[in-house]
Amino acid sequence: MALVVNSYKITGQFPDGERYGLVTQIRRAAVSVPSNIAEGYGRNQLGDYIRHLSISNGSLKELETQMLIANRLGFVGAQTVQQVLGQTARIGRMLAALIRKLKQRRRELAPGRPKP
Repeated sequence: MALVVNSYKITGQFPDGERYGLVTQIRRAAVSVPSNIAEGYGRNQLGDYIRHLSISNGSLKELETQMLIANRLGFVGAQTVQQVLGQTARIGRMLAALIRKLKQRRRELAPGRPKP
């Protein structure tokens, strides 16, 4: 959720003409990350959870791309973009680790698999 707050603060400084353009895209991508994690967890189905974590990861990549575009357009500085990219990289690693563990758990719980 810190990524969402950070994204809102950064986009709050964008030109007014971007309010319905890049600002909206960045904010939606940022909000999508924790929202999909929560939705997948709340479904109480391992497959749904894994799928929603994957969607969250896709939203991270969208956000990274949008921040790079904002930098090229001169709306945000390189240092700020690097800080956001560091944040998204950390979150991406956490999501990847969680997805790996959940997929391993799903394999272990698969019907017909011999019990150790």
